[in-house]
Amino acid sequence: QLKSDLEKQDGNLKYILTGEGAGSIFIIDENNGKIYVTQKLDREKKPFYTLRAQAINRSTQLPVELESEFVIKVRDINDHEPQFLDGPYVATVPEMSPEGTSVTQVTATDGDDPSYGNSARLLYSLIQGQPYFSVEPKTGVIRMASQMDRETKDQYLVIIQAKDMVGQAGAFSATATVTINLSDINDNPPKFQQRLYYMSVSEEAPVGTTVGKVFAEDSDIGENAAVNYFIEGDSSDVFDIITNNETQEGIILLKKRVDYESKRRYSIEAKVVNRFIDDRFLEEGPFEDKTIVKINVEDADEPPVFTLENYVMEIVEGAMSGSLVGAVTARDPDNDDSPVRYSIVHGMRLKRLFSIDEHNGTIITTKPLDREIAPWHNITVTATETRNPEKISEANVYIQVLNVNDHAPEFSKYYETFVCENAVSGQV
Repeated sequence: QLKSDLEKQDGNLKYILTGEGAGSIFIIDENNGKIYVTQKLDREKKPFYTLRAQAINRSTQLPVELESEFVIKVRDINDHEPQFLDGPYVATVPEMSPEGTSVTQVTATDGDDPSYGNSARLLYSLIQGQPYFSVEPKTGVIRMASQMDRETKDQYLVIIQAKDMVGQAGAFSATATVTINLSDINDNPPKFQQRLYYMSVSEEAPVGTTVGKVFAEDSDIGENAAVNYFIEGDSSDVFDIITNNETQEGIILLKKRVDYESKRRYSIEAKVVNRFIDDRFLEEGPFEDKTIVKINVEDADEPPVFTLENYVMEIVEGAMSGSLVGAVTARDPDNDDSPVRYSIVHGMRLKRLFSIDEHNGTIITTKPLDREIAPWHNITVTATETRNPEKISEANVYIQVLNVNDHAPEFSKYYETFVCENAVSGQV
């Protein structure tokens, strides 16, 4: 209500109102100066109005006082709900983080006047997420309330509520969901799936052959699950192990040829170690594991083996047909010791000069040899398993023909000379 100092209650003064909303939103009783609002006001749209008022003489229509300006402030009431403008939220925190670790912060806004009353004063609380998380009531900071293991559960859905009026009765509220993912840390050692592996490899297998695979499982993920495999002990000179970085398997390879007749079984110790180790968890034990791999060598039907790779023999030239040159020997290295059959290969000419006893490997001549024609003869002898003709071995035999005195001297040319008929004895 406006009231002039010159008001005498005689009805001679008239009050008029101008300015923002005058005549539409605000009206004034011209007789007593009372101001009325004609419609609902929204502080969030317009928090104040600037108006001007003046008292005039009804008779003269002249102002009796200077025009006065005043402001009508719209007082706030709690008519707005809090809002989470950035939700839904997603946050990530390392597993096993200590209690009190900050995860993320959620913030709600309220359209009411923060400078007046409690309409815009918010209070945060946890609707879902106990006992794993907590929220600071005034700031909305979400913190870890306990240590959590990603390998048990890797994702949590937390619901945060924001209430205005500091949570008092009649307050408005809003909720936001926060998806919290636990990121992995290396807190688990690798473990072999088996304490004992059985494998086999043929004695015919070449170097580099894959003998088998071992696998150590690691509950962690990514680089925290990366491992390296090793072979420990004396067997590392026969077998090797490499790591398949895609499957994280240990692949056992043949590093050196094996022989069934020499050694039939191997026992190796394989070790797996985490490639990247978190020092914070070393006290929980070594991040490695071991297993035993037993490898059986499988017998293979091997070809006969000569006692020598190369034989050198001698025979005098001119020796009669059927003369003994020498003998070769081969045996089947397998357990069944299959009988061996011998033969000569490489050229019919050599077969006409030599023959071999297919049972005992004795080599004889089939005709006399002449050193002056060929001082050396090179032949190839084969040994074949009688039970498996596909198993054949070869050996070289070098035969030297020794010289004998079987040629009279000869002049290299014909000589002709003349002598005088009266030449004396001794004259050249």
